[in-house]
Amino acid sequence: MAVSPYDVSRLTLDLSLRYLSPLPNPTVHQSSHPPQVNIRNIELLNNPAKFDDAYNFRIKFEAIAPLAEDLEWRLIYVGSAKSEEYDQELDSCMAGINAFDFQAPAPAHHLLPSIEPDEILGVTVIIITASYRDKEFVRVGYYVNTYYEEEEYKENPPPTVDWEKLHRNVLIEKPKVTRFQNPWDSATQASPFDAPNGPSAPYGSGSGSAPLGSAEMIYNAPLPPPVQKAAPGPGQDAGSIENGHGGMEVDVA
Repeated sequence: MAVSPYDVSRLTLDLSLRYLSPLPNPTVHQSSHPPQVNIRNIELLNNPAKFDDAYNFRIKFEAIAPLAEDLEWRLIYVGSAKSEEYDQELDSCMAGINAFDFQAPAPAHHLLPSIEPDEILGVTVIIITASYRDKEFVRVGYYVNTYYEEEEYKENPPPTVDWEKLHRNVLIEKPKVTRFQNPWDSATQASPFDAPNGPSAPYGSGSGSAPLGSAEMIYNAPLPPPVQKAAPGPGQDAGSIENGHGGMEVDVA
C-alpha cells in the first residue's frame, strides 16, 4: 500500500510539532554563559543514498575560547512520529578539532516500530546533537524522506520492505536548530555571534551543505532525548558511500 500525500503531510506535521517547531513568539533572554561553540557548516557527503548506507557527515565548528575538554557529537534517528520510544542513537564521537568527518550506521531494522511499508516509507527526522561536559548545547534536525526509486514500487510497494531497493533523501539545505545554555568552563566575554537577531556570517555553499546560525533558524523548542542505542541488525552493514547531494521539498499541512 502506497503512502498517500495526506499521510505524508500528517506525519510531517506531527514531526514538526514534536521535534522541529519553534515556540510561538519566542523570547530572547540574555545569558551569563554565552555560546563558546558555533557550528559553521554541516555537509552530508552521500545524499541521496540507499536506506542502509552509513551517514557520512562533515562538520565544521569554531570555538570562541579554548575548551578544556572535547565535544561529544551524536546522531539520532527518529523511528516513529508517534512515540520517542523508537528513537535510535546511531553513533557518537568525541571531537576536539574544528573540522571532522562523522560517520554513523543506518538505523537497525529490528529497532524500528514496524517493518511494514506504511511505517517505513515517508517522512521522518534525524538529529545531530553536540554536548560539552555531558551538557547538550545545540541540536540540528533534518527531515528525511524514505522511498523507492522504481516506478512500479512507487505505485505498488511490496507487502514486505525490500531493503535493497529502499532509498533515503535528507533535506540537508533546511536544518532546524535549537540551542541550550551551557556553563562551559567559565563565563567569558560575549561574542558578536551570540546575538540571535544579528547578521549571519558567510558560509559555504553547495547543494550538499547548509549554513547554520541565521536568526530564523534559532529556536527554543527542546527535542526529546534518545531512548535506544542502535545495534546493527542481522545481515545489515553500512554499505558503500557514494558521493551525491540533494534534498526533498516538504510541504507541511
